[in-house]
Amino acid sequence: MSPPRIALVTEARYEAPAPGYWYTDNILEEDRLVTEALAAHGLHAERVSWARPDVDWSQYAVALLRTPWDYFERFDAFTRWLHHVSARTRLLNPLSLVRWNVDKHYLAQLEDRGVHVVPTVFVEPGQPADLAALLAEHQLDEAVIKPAVSGGARHTYRLRSADAHAHQPRFEQLVRHGAMLLQPYVRDIVERGEMTLVVIDGRVTHALRKVAKPGDFRVQDDHGGTVHPYEPSPEEVAFAQRAIAACQPAPLYGRVDMVRDAEDRLAVMELELVEPELWFRLHPPAAEALARGLVPRLP
Repeated sequence: MSPPRIALVTEARYEAPAPGYWYTDNILEEDRLVTEALAAHGLHAERVSWARPDVDWSQYAVALLRTPWDYFERFDAFTRWLHHVSARTRLLNPLSLVRWNVDKHYLAQLEDRGVHVVPTVFVEPGQPADLAALLAEHQLDEAVIKPAVSGGARHTYRLRSADAHAHQPRFEQLVRHGAMLLQPYVRDIVERGEMTLVVIDGRVTHALRKVAKPGDFRVQDDHGGTVHPYEPSPEEVAFAQRAIAACQPAPLYGRVDMVRDAEDRLAVMELELVEPELWFRLHPPAAEALARGLVPRLP
């Protein structure tokens, strides 16, 4: 009898990438660690593009979302695929959780559930979108705007109240196509970096500190950011695990990106439950934790 098959869901660019480029080499190494951890539990894993029309998803015991990093660029198609695949196999993380997490309105719900987040104003399509007025209303001299559905710091901009009029045309164009977030600019991001805690099956496995390149505030490596090992404090571990515990249903994996706000309180910047980079290559035992957590979830 052949072992149960696990689809490591990716996008077309990364289904069978050629080695030799650091970005794709990282993907290959991460998936190698996951594949070997799953194999130790008698499971066969293979990388599969979510957008391939010829895939029979029912042949897989689980579709494990890994690197479908183009989903926000093809959001409608990806949403249709989520429903399609969920009707044919076990999706991890589950469909309801993925749909909740792809839209950053979840931040408001996390706050309602007692998890402190970076203060966020949501500007919906059709609402007045006067940046200068919004900044004045919320007493923000320096702020960040970003789409509610996005990733990789796409269309994420830092601005000052004095520059609001220069950003107004871009903001109006973006909000016509979807909700936008307005958040205070958190100086801790450039002064200390963003703390990222990886949570597998409810427990923190490891942590990192993401640092923006000089002169920037975006910590993603796409924009020159760097990643450094980080030893989280007991307070940070408890905060990350509480944030994950507030999710319904409980995720198999998640990443909590957090900062210290202006009052030195821990605050969720983002909660990544769809396709987060989990940096198994910096802490390989976490791949084994993922495999152990997946096994009880097999159908």
